[in-house]
Amino acid sequence: MSTTRATGCPECDGRLTADGDETVCEGCGLVVSTDRLDRGPEWRSFEDDDRNPARCGAPLTRSRHDRGLSTEIGRSGRGKNRKWSRLRRQHRRTQIRSKRERNQVYGFTEIRRLMGALSLPDRIRDQSCSLFESAQEEDLLRGRSIEGFASAAVYAACRVAGVSRTTQEVLDAAKATADEHRAAYDALNRELGLPVSAAEPAEFVARFASELDLGQAVRRRARDLAEQAVDSGHANGRNPGGVAAGAIYLAARRKDEAVTQAEAADVADVTPVTVRTTYQALRD
Repeated sequence: MSTTRATGCPECDGRLTADGDETVCEGCGLVVSTDRLDRGPEWRSFEDDDRNPARCGAPLTRSRHDRGLSTEIGRSGRGKNRKWSRLRRQHRRTQIRSKRERNQVYGFTEIRRLMGALSLPDRIRDQSCSLFESAQEEDLLRGRSIEGFASAAVYAACRVAGVSRTTQEVLDAAKATADEHRAAYDALNRELGLPVSAAEPAEFVARFASELDLGQAVRRRARDLAEQAVDSGHANGRNPGGVAAGAIYLAARRKDEAVTQAEAADVADVTPVTVRTTYQALRD
């Protein structure tokens, strides 16, 4: 939208008009000045409400101990100066005021690393950090591994949200040992009362079938077979990923898709014997 300035053109004394980020003369077309700053709101709201669309700074996040509110000293042209390096170092130290916050920073950093390694969404990251913080408030970290609680929080968040990740997949990406992970997860489940249920084999079918590049017909059939394994009791006490791999192998054979037992076992991180056992039970 154009606006008219009161001052005249320095060349012909014509009227000046501001259009966008340029101020031009209506008479001779001289561009008198430019303003590359967008002084309007940084986003628009298409909802019928009275919210102010103006804001500044990054949004709040649960994945940082200070919710992302702290500032940083950048590395501009003066970044190599000793004075600024010293100020930057002191500034980082003042951001962490206690051992609790230091442990939280380390735990949240490990959780964010696991998010990238396991290709998990931001909602799982935020839920994992919330579980880790709750464990700190309940004093569950005393005498236990921070890495173990980070991996346990990620696994618990996946279980609560119904995201298919096995314990072994989390352990393969985590820095914690199996014993540290198990102890931390047991403490979370016992003290916080997590609303988790046993993992269903059908939850793993879509991801495993996608890694094997199988069609929709095989995926639907494998899901039905995985649910049949649960109903018949064959999945009781068995690795749900292995049951899903056996169902995929049987479904692929019935749909004439080329998948071997070794390939199905590899995506589920189980042995071919596990796949063969499930395949034979479902076939019979």
